[in-house]
Amino acid sequence: MTKYVEEARVIGQRVLNRATKQIDLIAPRIAAEAVPGQFVNVQVSRRTAPLLRRPLGIAWVDKQHGAISLIYRIIGDATKILADVCSGDVISVVGPLGHGFDCSAKHPLLVGGGTGLAPLLYLAESMEEEGIRPDVLMGGRTADDLFWKDEYVNLVERMGLTTDDGSLGTRGTVMAELPLMLQRLHYDCVYVCGPAPMMKAVSAAVTEAGIKCQVSLERYMACGLGACLSCSCQGVGKRIKVCQDGPVFWAGEVTEW
Repeated sequence: MTKYVEEARVIGQRVLNRATKQIDLIAPRIAAEAVPGQFVNVQVSRRTAPLLRRPLGIAWVDKQHGAISLIYRIIGDATKILADVCSGDVISVVGPLGHGFDCSAKHPLLVGGGTGLAPLLYLAESMEEEGIRPDVLMGGRTADDLFWKDEYVNLVERMGLTTDDGSLGTRGTVMAELPLMLQRLHYDCVYVCGPAPMMKAVSAAVTEAGIKCQVSLERYMACGLGACLSCSCQGVGKRIKVCQDGPVFWAGEVTEW
């Protein structure tokens, strides 16, 4: 798949919660090619550190207007710089990168937490456009972390919510709800993205239930092009590069989370 380096114009930023923002960019070549599950590498500063690009999953695409949206948490110097970018500014973006999801499921379940819900959002939007409304199960530490429910509400059939402190939905992790959903409903594929312990637990439960499962791994990526090996991890019988071979894998292909 073709990769582009685009000088993307910022058309807006939106505050989603105390530490999370959405940035909207005009990047027509990336928008035209991007599929759910892919990511872009963003250069947040041309003059000062940090100089390395930051990988961000694509959360939304408007192919007609050549726009993409990225959702990110403000957790370090790079994302603090990105949070101060204003409409009209131009930033360098490389993409679309990696391999996306297999979108052939007819009765899908999406399971996510944190910014792992960003690439699953684009997946839900693409499925809804094809007349398929997936179910979604999302987890967070508190109710504030589940602002995502408002992003998904018009795209999904059923929504399961869990929080560590019980402030919204079921108390506990997504594993407090997943076994019951797998038992009651008939899914043909489960798509997972989020913290590594969550993905490991979910994929094990889904595999045991005899359901196909795809995972989108989150790794630090210095180059995003497969050259630096910073994102490599152990697959079945070989080392795999998350940026180049993934970030989406079938659960059975991954042995290191």
